[in-house]
Amino acid sequence: MNGLTDTVTLITGAGSGIGRATAKRFAREGAAVVVADIDSDAGETTVTQVEAAGGTATFVKVDVATPAESKAAVETAVDTYGGLDFAVNNAATGTTPVPTPQITETDWDRTTAVNQKGVWAGLKHEIPALLESGGGAIVNVSSVAGIRGSPGRSPYSASKHGVIGLTRTAALEFADDGVRVNAVCPTIVDTPALQTMTEEERAGLIEDVPMGRPAAPEEIANAIVWLCSNEASFITGHTLPIDGGSGVQ
Repeated sequence: MNGLTDTVTLITGAGSGIGRATAKRFAREGAAVVVADIDSDAGETTVTQVEAAGGTATFVKVDVATPAESKAAVETAVDTYGGLDFAVNNAATGTTPVPTPQITETDWDRTTAVNQKGVWAGLKHEIPALLESGGGAIVNVSSVAGIRGSPGRSPYSASKHGVIGLTRTAALEFADDGVRVNAVCPTIVDTPALQTMTEEERAGLIEDVPMGRPAAPEEIANAIVWLCSNEASFITGHTLPIDGGSGVQ
């Protein structure tokens, strides 16, 4: 894809699901990939899969809720590959669905720290590195829960709404500096988290998708990589739903 060969990409939450699929797609397009994840075994597996396919990757352990670790991930990209061209802030967490009054402060704080503060910390350290490289692009992974209500998941929905606010603000701040910032909003995706649900729970989620199935991680990765490519060179501050038609019901 145009503009990705011999570039460097940092992806958080790259140990599985959307993050792993995105790492593999960037590598296939010729980018070196920094695989960041809190799970070392999962992250190293992604690196192995990238390298087995002929790509270049390195792993760094990161808890995005700790800004110093986000900074260290960016430094790893710069020290290992000489700079940073793209970043994908994908790492996220959630809670067991319960009504808003039943959410614990602990669950609220952890979800917000990872999903919202973690994206802010990524932007804080990624943007200066992109500016130093002469520009680039960032994609933040929000959710359809970030553009509409999500009963039972108030911390998750609130944090994902926050990701969109961060995306739009950063996009405006750096639009004239060669740094584009966009967000994707996936619906239910066929990730390991989906497989842990009961068949009844999965069916209930898929019922809301007009296309009648979850998205494949690769389908989200395709959109992320496209937004970073030169083919999307005049797109910034955009929120792209990837929802199988659910947003137009």
